[in-house]
Parts: sequence; C-alpha cells; structure tokens
Amino acid sequence: MSTDTFRQETRDWLEDNCPTSMRLGVIHFEDAHEIYSTHDANTWRDVAAMRGWTAPTWPTEYGGGGLDKTQAQILQEEMARIKALPPATGMGLIMIGPTLLEMGTQEQKQRHLPKIVTGETRWCQGYSEPGAGSDLASLQTKAVLDGDQFVINGQKIWTSGAQHANWMFALVRTDSTAPKHEGISFVLLPMDQAGVTVKPIKLISGSSPFCETFFDNAIAQREDLIGELNKGWSVGKRLLQYERNGSSRKVPKKKTPSLNPYAAIAKRYLGEDHSGKIAEPSVRNDVLKQVMQEQALALTTKRVMAESKSSGAPGAATSIFKLVGSTLSKEGSQLKSKLRGTAGVAWEGNEFDEDELESTRAWLRDRAVTIYGGTNEVQQNIIAKRVLGLPD
Repeated sequence: MSTDTFRQETRDWLEDNCPTSMRLGVIHFEDAHEIYSTHDANTWRDVAAMRGWTAPTWPTEYGGGGLDKTQAQILQEEMARIKALPPATGMGLIMIGPTLLEMGTQEQKQRHLPKIVTGETRWCQGYSEPGAGSDLASLQTKAVLDGDQFVINGQKIWTSGAQHANWMFALVRTDSTAPKHEGISFVLLPMDQAGVTVKPIKLISGSSPFCETFFDNAIAQREDLIGELNKGWSVGKRLLQYERNGSSRKVPKKKTPSLNPYAAIAKRYLGEDHSGKIAEPSVRNDVLKQVMQEQALALTTKRVMAESKSSGAPGAATSIFKLVGSTLSKEGSQLKSKLRGTAGVAWEGNEFDEDELESTRAWLRDRAVTIYGGTNEVQQNIIAKRVLGLPD
C-alpha cells in the first residue's frame, strides 16, 4: 500500500471512529483517569484495539497494529490533525509493554501484552520506597521464593495510579546478603489480592495521583519473574529508559487558546502596545525565551526520532529529554502563573475563571515534574556517565 493510500484510509477511519469528546489535543496525566473512564473513551479504545492501534507498532501476534515507522508516523500526524487523544494510555503501553517485548519470554508476552492492547489490564510501578527514592538500589521490600511463588512484604511509595491498577511491576529484594545493586529481582503481581493495600496521597494541588502501597504476604508467581533471579536491576533500568523515552514525546498541558498561550495570557493581564506586542519588554523576553526553548526541544525530539535507524529502543540520551522537558514544563507553569499576577495564585472563588484556577493547580502540580520519573539530579548523573563518559 502506498503512503498516500494509507494516509487517506487512516484519515477516513479516524473521522469515522474517533469520538468528538476525545479530540482534546494533549492532557495532563493527572486528568487521564477521569477522561479515560467515560463511555466515549471506552468506545474509542475498543474500536482502536480491534485494529491494533492502541499499540500500533507492536507485533500483530500480540494484538498490536504491526505498523512500520513510516505508517506509525502517518497515524500520529493524522491523529494530531484532529487533536485525537491516544485511544489508550498508561504504563502498560509506554513502560512494561516495551520492556516485555524486549526482555520477556514468549509465554510472558503472550499472556500479558494482548491484555495491555485491549485495556483489560492497567499497570502501576513499584519502585520507590520511603527509604529508597533517588537511591533506588537501597530498596528493602523483600520477596521470598516459596515453591512457585514469591511471598512479598514491604512498602512502596509514589506508585502512580495504584488505586486504579490491577497489575504492578515491581523491584523487590530477593537476596539480602548481596551488594545493593545485586540481589534485586523484577516481578509482576496482581493488585486485587488480600496482601496488597493501597492508600492514595493527597498532594498540594488537591489531586491524588500517587499512592502508598503496602505488601503483607502478597503473592507474585514464579512465572512472572522478568529476567533472571537476583538480576532485576538491569531490567528495572531498561524500563526507566522506556519511561523517559515516552515522556519525551509529549508536553503535559491543557488545551490552550492559541499557539502561544504565554503571549495570550500576558496580553490579557498586562495589555499590549500599539503594535500588538506584549506591553512589558521584560515580559516579552520571558515569553520569547520559554517558547523558543519549548520549540527547540520539540524539534530536537522529532529529529532524534527521525534519525533513529534501529528499532527505536531508547538509550541513555533519553535522560536529556527528561531533564530538559521536565524543567521546561515546570518553568512554563510558573510563567503562566506569574503572568496572571495575583490571579495566578487563586485557589477558589467566583471572581476567578476556570483558566485562572487551573493555572494555580498546574503551578502547584508541576512542582513535582522534575522529581517523578527520576529526579533532575539523577538525570544529570546519567548524562554525565552514560552520554558524556565522565568519570564517577
């Protein structure tokens, strides 16, 4: 099939099948559960899954679309044209799914991947602990192999979406006598069992996307060990590269009134001069700098994706995108709040409109983007060692 024919067929299919309510552009991940719980979202996911387009580049044998890179790019472009949200989202698609495709056994792929494609399973991540955040290898959640099962005891924290997930991928300590980067295993376990307790954490923004997760003799099956026993650290690191690669492809934000939301906000609150520019020169400079940096990141990301001649498997360079992208996201929210003046810190009240109230919540919410998914300091260490080759 020619690319022109594929593009036209894709355009027609999207117009016929993507509900209007799912044409929102890009959303913040904290809003995803509410949006993807609607009837239209379920319909959109189901019809896309039948075509394999919830995971368009995955092999068809696991329910994916089997698209090559050119076709996948066309699909992405046509979805962007109508501002269609992905028919499915989450850690299954961007994290554990790609990791299983690379490192899982054939049986593990057959058992787990099709359920990610259809949305039957929703995944969360069991990495961080109260005493093991940036120093993740210090984790203490213990798993003891008993026959064909691992018995797990301990605690995880910042488990995004755990209250909505029915499966978790987790790093657990299976040999307490080994050096801390060894003796760790990577396991999958169901969340709907008596040994798992989830407690959402309310954040300063008012939302609760993160949770504490407690294990009291929770069970993971031996067949759900990914990689070798006591060699899970390498699997866990590989998954983080997929996470950062997925994060680099999107900028979390709400719908905006123009291509340059910063200028629109500045003109509304600070006015404009006779030529239509932002009235304050210093503010113009702030807006220009932010927009140029965001555009530079977007173009750089697009170029790197286009230049990739391999399977697209991510490497250490994804830490650059995570570092720059999270910093720009945080600075962008701060700039929008600053441009609104006192309205930029409004929490509630009839005198403030929806955009003003959302601006405050976004400003508070995005305090965390340089922390989750690996702190900026961790990313800088990875860049120094793995990209620049600097000594420890």
